[in-house]
Amino acid sequence: MTSASILRLQIESTLAQKIPSALTPAPKMVRPVAATGIETLDNAMGGGLPIGAISELIGPECSGRTSVALSFLAQITVIGKVCAWVDVSNAFDPATAAAAGINLARLLWVRCGVSHPDAARAHRDFVLPDRYFVPPPVKRGLHGGGFGSHPRNEVKGLSDAVASLLQQEMTAPRCAEPQRRTRPTQKTFEPSYLPSSTIRRQPSRFAKPWPRMEQALHATDRLLQCGGFSAVVLDMGGMAPEFVSRVPLATWFRYRVAAERTQSSILLLTQHPCAKSSAELVLRLLPAEALCDEITVFTGIQSRVEMARQRFTHIPDNILPLRKPPQSVNALSWHSRTTWTGRR
Repeated sequence: MTSASILRLQIESTLAQKIPSALTPAPKMVRPVAATGIETLDNAMGGGLPIGAISELIGPECSGRTSVALSFLAQITVIGKVCAWVDVSNAFDPATAAAAGINLARLLWVRCGVSHPDAARAHRDFVLPDRYFVPPPVKRGLHGGGFGSHPRNEVKGLSDAVASLLQQEMTAPRCAEPQRRTRPTQKTFEPSYLPSSTIRRQPSRFAKPWPRMEQALHATDRLLQCGGFSAVVLDMGGMAPEFVSRVPLATWFRYRVAAERTQSSILLLTQHPCAKSSAELVLRLLPAEALCDEITVFTGIQSRVEMARQRFTHIPDNILPLRKPPQSVNALSWHSRTTWTGRR
């Protein structure tokens, strides 16, 4: 036996009596999974995406993030469960979702940063009444209630009186005297009819991406707190990584705790990983390649994915090793055929 093994046995025997929990392995939870509908991906993940945890689908545009999420929601809504899709960039297409097999009657679509057409039309045709352009009447007396003028108005003439008195007694001006400040005269408005086109409108507060991110995070928080949703998809794929990285890590940890409590699956669609240790599964999707089996006909795409992080793997015999196995990057791919090519 080597010296390192002997030293380790001595340390373990000493700590076993003083600190019994030091050598006890931390309990690991094997979560149930839900199938995504993609057989190759489900076999690599041990059955599908974990339930009651956060899963991240990261990758550039046209990498297949939305396709995997739509396929996952289709498997959930077909059995009668309810899901939610929080759309930050207003990129969700209901027709594509219905073609993927999603029951739209069991899907809640939350659009961020988009106002209702009726509300926008009402704001455009709104005309302010004439009474808002009439200046209020001047109030006399102390605070408008009588008994003399306001003390602030009595002090206004004191500086003029002192300046005239000093000018009569002194021939040369003093440099230390304070300079008088001229106050601009208040403009008065006459009542007139102003059409709605002349009213200046403030720019929309959703013109920048961060207000939409805040609205999406608040909406997701409300959905997780109320419960009842088997899956919640937070689509931030159209947002730049610098805006997604501004979300505090405490937000993702709160989502993780809420997902464990409600047993709902949270999917984050981003271009860059943001949930860090709060995510139990991270799938990195690579740019998809076009399939052209025919010369001039587009027949489908080939998606590629790498499993960048998988915290706990599903073991059928329920035997967990004491040591954490090394993380390995598993790369796989699958084909998606178009509808006009038929079965092959």
